Order: sequence, then structure tokens, then C-alpha cells
Amino acid sequence: MSELPAQKSLKTWSYLSGTRRRPSEYEVVSTGLHYHTIDPDNPWELDRNIPMAEWYRVHRNQSPLKHHDWDAFRDPDAMIYRTYNILQDGQENYVHGLFDQFSDRGHDEMLEPEWVQCLATCYTPVRYLFHALQMGSAYIHQMAPASTITNCATYATADHLRWLTHTAYRTRELANTFPTHGFGEQERAIWEADERWQGFRELIERALVAWDWAESFTVFMLVAKPAIEETVLFHFGDLARANGDTLLGMLTQAQMRDAERHRRWTSALVGMALQTDGNRKVLNGWLEKWVPLGEAGIVKFFAPFGVEGEAAATKAKLASRKFRADLGLG
Repeated sequence: MSELPAQKSLKTWSYLSGTRRRPSEYEVVSTGLHYHTIDPDNPWELDRNIPMAEWYRVHRNQSPLKHHDWDAFRDPDAMIYRTYNILQDGQENYVHGLFDQFSDRGHDEMLEPEWVQCLATCYTPVRYLFHALQMGSAYIHQMAPASTITNCATYATADHLRWLTHTAYRTRELANTFPTHGFGEQERAIWEADERWQGFRELIERALVAWDWAESFTVFMLVAKPAIEETVLFHFGDLARANGDTLLGMLTQAQMRDAERHRRWTSALVGMALQTDGNRKVLNGWLEKWVPLGEAGIVKFFAPFGVEGEAAATKAKLASRKFRADLGLG
């Protein structure tokens, strides 16, 4: 009986063997994990006519943003679950330390009454906005065509949840100190009716029904997040410092560290997409649709602050535009 030819043993997973080097921990645990991309016509290996299969065929596989190998995407920070937890454990210890130290010093009792009212209308309702960002990044996580993209969106989702919990914690602290200002009670009414929030509210509610995975990525990562971060985290954080609210200024600064990491992987994914002919036109088409809503959100938020708010709105719009321009987009 003839013998079978000897099989050359692999020293790593077959899909990583072509790199001719030992794969990193990031590559081992992050790449090639989506089994539902193996058969584009039947993503879930069930009846191909079930609604979920059709959803993925239409809103992921048939997206106008194309690439021959989305699995080639790599997170520039090479973030994995283990290192994310190490990093953010330190971040949360820092934030909780801020809360404890400023509480011990009686920080809230020293705030001016006008600023306390501003926090009730301009800050604590932001938890609705952060929750919407959480939902948006979770949708990108669910629909992304590569596990390395999904992982980045997963960590962004967790970061947005952290921003939400920070805001909820501060809302409770402010309610304890100022029980007659409506903290923890009036945020929904303010979010739904106060004119300063209606621009961002329209943007985010429309963004949550942008079902194409790449359009969802575009509106959240290239429009909504830059607009919100430049407005709420950066410029409103500066305004907080100017009004003696050092705690909020330091908190938003810490949250911007997360936002900067989100922008790094967003930039890397856009750079990869632009290597394919036609994708620049697709992305710019979506930006033409969504950017006016993002900029309207910035303008409406700052409108009640008068001349100072107008200047902040201009700076926030310019910073958002620069982020996109640096990626080669209009």
C-alpha cells in the first residue's frame, strides 16, 4: 500500500502563515474571526431567506464602499481585550480619583449659580447623546465586514458606555448638592425640547437608521463623533474651566483620550478604503449628506452663549473639517 505524502507542519494558523514571521498576539486573537463572511450569499449558514441573512446581504455585502479584502485592516493601536482592560482600568481609576478628590474638597458647593443652571441644560442631558453614540458604534460592531473592524467598534462602544456612566455619576452628585435644579429629573424634557439640543438630536436620530454599515461608519465616526467631541468634550470642557468647574474640564479631557484613539483607527480604515477606486466618491457623497446636520448641531448648541459661543462653534466646525480633510476627504 502506498504511503501518503508527508504533510509539512504549520507553526501557526494557516491564514497567518503567509506573513513569514511569527504573528503578534493581536493578529492571533483579532484577525479572521467572522465566519459569517465566508459565504456572502448565506451569511449565517441557515435558510438564506431568513430576514437576518437578507439584512447582511443588503446592508453589508452590497454596500457601495468596496474593498477586495477587508480582513487586511489592522488597528494602529493593536488593541485586544486584555490590553483594553488594562488601559481602561487605569483610566477609570483616574476618573474615580477625580470624583473622590473633588467631592472631598466640596467642589460642587463652590460653583456659581449661573454655571449650575448651565450644567442642568448643557451638560447632564448629554447622556442621551452618549447613549446614541454607544448604539451607533454597536451597530458598526455588528455589521462590519472584518473582525478587526468589529473589535475597534466594540472598544468604542465600551468607551461610550463609560462616558455615559461618568455623566450619570455627575448628575447624581449634582442632584445631591442642588436638589431643586432638576438634576436627574428634567434631562429628557430638555433633550427633547430645548433648542440647543435639537441639531444634535436630529443628526443622531437620523444616523441611527443609516443601515448600510459603511454609511453608518461615515456618519458616526466621520461626522457625529468629531462634531460632538469638539463641542461637548473640548470646547465645553474649556468653558467649564473658565467657570471654575475644574472637575468637568479634567473629565472631558480624559474622555478625549478615548476619542483620539477612535480617530486613529477611523483614519486607518478610511486610508485603506481610499486605496480602492470609487470609494472616495462614495464617502464624499455621504459626507455631503451628513456634514450639514453635524454642523447645525454645533451651531445650535453654542447659540445661547452669544459671541463667545459663536467663536466656539466656528472653532469646532473647523476642527471637524480638518479631521476629514487630513484623511483626504471633502
